[in-house]
Parts: sequence; C-alpha cells; structure tokens
Amino acid sequence: MVRRWHRRPERPDEVDAALAESPSDNLAPPTGLLLLAHRGGRLAGCAGLRWRPGWAELTRVYVRPGHRGAGGGAALLGAVEAYARAAGADRIRLDTRTDLVEARALYARHGYAEIPAYNDDRYAQHWFEKLLPARVDDAALTR
Repeated sequence: MVRRWHRRPERPDEVDAALAESPSDNLAPPTGLLLLAHRGGRLAGCAGLRWRPGWAELTRVYVRPGHRGAGGGAALLGAVEAYARAAGADRIRLDTRTDLVEARALYARHGYAEIPAYNDDRYAQHWFEKLLPARVDDAALTR
C-alpha cells in the first residue's frame, strides 16, 4: 500500500502501524474468514470476508506479482462469493482506491458495480457492490 499510495518505499514500522490501524482480527469465524490461494504449492494470494447483517464485505484481496495474470483474482472472487452466498449474504460490498486500477477493473469484469460510499475509511475512494443470486435448491432442479 505504501509504495502505491505514497509512491515511496515503506519504512520498517509502517506495515505494523497500518495493520494496527486497520486490523484483520475479524477475518476468522464467527465474524469472517480469510481464504488463501496456492499455485504450484506456493502461496499466491488471499481474500477476506467480514460478515455484516445480510451482506459480506470483501477485503484484503491480493495476488502476489509472480502469480498475476493467471486467473487467481477471478478464482478468489468466485470462492468468496460462494462462501458469502452459502452463509446467507445477499450481496458483497468492498472499498478500494483510485490507484488500484487493476483491482477496480477486476471487480467491474466480475459484475461489481460502483455504489455510493458505505463507510468512511480514509483510504477508500471507490465503493462497489455485487448482488448475489439466491442459491438454487437442488430439489427444484429435478422438478
């Protein structure tokens, strides 16, 4: 974040300070989850969900540079959408920054539409939402 937002290398204490300012402790049950993506036996990326009443918030989406362009971002989105739908969420929302052009393009390609701000995060400049279709009842398919 520091390199893209501030356009300079991060200082040794900045990563810890940023994590303290915006913790991810709630990306574990029962308040959320953190998915890890592996490719070729190596950690390739991650995506987190925070549960909100009736919806889920997507956060901490990241694909390591050496793994970009191989569909990992799309796979992570598909996985978090499936988890959110299974948990009863009817939509996923997220915030992102203007400088994350690739992320905004990924979200738009996968059906996320820009919406008005739903939070006041100081780094958020764009907010997106995707409505999740209701789960199809397998029994209904046989009728």
